[in-house]
Amino acid sequence: MVTLYLTRPLVEMGVVSGERAVPVLMYHGISDDHEPGVSPYYKTNTSPAVFEQQMRTLAEQGFRSVTVDEAARIQQQNRAEKIVVITFDDGFRDFYDLAFPILKKLGHTATMFLPTAYISDSRREFKGKECMTWQEVRALKAQGIQFGAHTVNHPKLYQLPWKEIETELALSKEQIEQELGERVTSFAYPYAFPQEDRRFTKTLGEMLRGQGYRNCHTTVVGRVRPNDDPFFIKRLPVNSCDDQALLAAKLKGAYDWLSIPQVCVRRTRAWAKGGRAQTSLNLA
Repeated sequence: MVTLYLTRPLVEMGVVSGERAVPVLMYHGISDDHEPGVSPYYKTNTSPAVFEQQMRTLAEQGFRSVTVDEAARIQQQNRAEKIVVITFDDGFRDFYDLAFPILKKLGHTATMFLPTAYISDSRREFKGKECMTWQEVRALKAQGIQFGAHTVNHPKLYQLPWKEIETELALSKEQIEQELGERVTSFAYPYAFPQEDRRFTKTLGEMLRGQGYRNCHTTVVGRVRPNDDPFFIKRLPVNSCDDQALLAAKLKGAYDWLSIPQVCVRRTRAWAKGGRAQTSLNLA
């Protein structure tokens, strides 16, 4: 309601600036799973029919989809292009079977972030869903899909000591590079990004940079502006509940307001718990 009836009109009137920001869409599964009992905000699945309509909406709104790397180059060169980045987390098989044919038909590309423990030469499952095989990943790469790392085991990094975090970052990157024969420079943070802990995010960014990554995609809501920290990239969550009007509003920047209550809630929870309980653990 706030997005459609308050911030969208303000964006359209120019009261709230919506210019020079790139929307990075965050998807997970593409199937007819309705996720019963899950509130719309937390749903991670999009039906094939809705996904196809969303991809058509991008074209209708004048957006050209690009990979993560191309978006960074366009922003660095200050080129005035209306671009969108489509990302997927978790490496589910339905991306290969359902999402990619739609992307290809409508002339879109995407970036997929892989948790490498669940990607193999044989079929494996993650969260009760089948994942892609390396053969399928290589076939998608040949069709222009970009791949990034999403850790090895998809753990809650915030709860791990730094040594284990370093291993998760390094091994996932290394395996994808070996399987695809190209450098991996993009990373997606699993689960909620701990934006309220500046010490953690600063150290994480330094670790990612040291391992050769160039960017980190988070679950923080918003779009990417030219001077944003590349290791703190915001994204716009999308699922079956995003109809044409809501998706169009998100693309214009009318959903960016949600980042404010998002961080306020997280900081309040952290304060209520007396600070970060895992600090000593992560410094080990």
